[in-house]
Amino acid sequence: MSTLVTKQAPDFTAVAVMGDNSFKEDFTLSDYRGKYVILFFYPLDFTFVCPSEIIAFDKELDKFKALNCEVIGVSIDSQFSHWAWKNTPVEQGGIGQIQYPLVADLDKSISRRYGVLLDAGVALRGTFLIDREGVVRHCVINDLPLGRSVEEALRMVKALQFHEEHGDVCPANWKEGEEAMKPTAEGVAEYLAKHSK
Repeated sequence: MSTLVTKQAPDFTAVAVMGDNSFKEDFTLSDYRGKYVILFFYPLDFTFVCPSEIIAFDKELDKFKALNCEVIGVSIDSQFSHWAWKNTPVEQGGIGQIQYPLVADLDKSISRRYGVLLDAGVALRGTFLIDREGVVRHCVINDLPLGRSVEEALRMVKALQFHEEHGDVCPANWKEGEEAMKPTAEGVAEYLAKHSK
């Protein structure tokens, strides 16, 4: 499987259920140019790990939006299934009124183009960070039983923006407000001398 990182994110047009529960028939990824995007794939509606992830993204949505970053979920379910899941109370296995789009990938073409489609016909838990120019800058793909970290997705958006603004590179476990390193041999040596003890 080849990686999409450093390449243009495959564009798509599909039906999505929007935050206000309306159906958008011509939801298009490239309409989000000029913004950062977290595009994430999950296996199926009305399952077990998936609602925990979808609700976790929704709880942090304001933090993503403050970074000019939109969150978009995708599964192989229909828009009608997405709508029904949103309109099922959380205590009954639903996801409630999440405020970001859920895209219907009924023909599985989007999951296939992003390299997350299993032979069984559902998508792995792929998370893609797409920059303002439509380039994939980060991705992580989890197997079905392993829920993703929304906190890590948020950290990666901040790290990318820090790099774009300052030119410095972000070392292991970098968090907002911490020192980064200059992308030179001297910069790395200086950083490691300070932080390796």
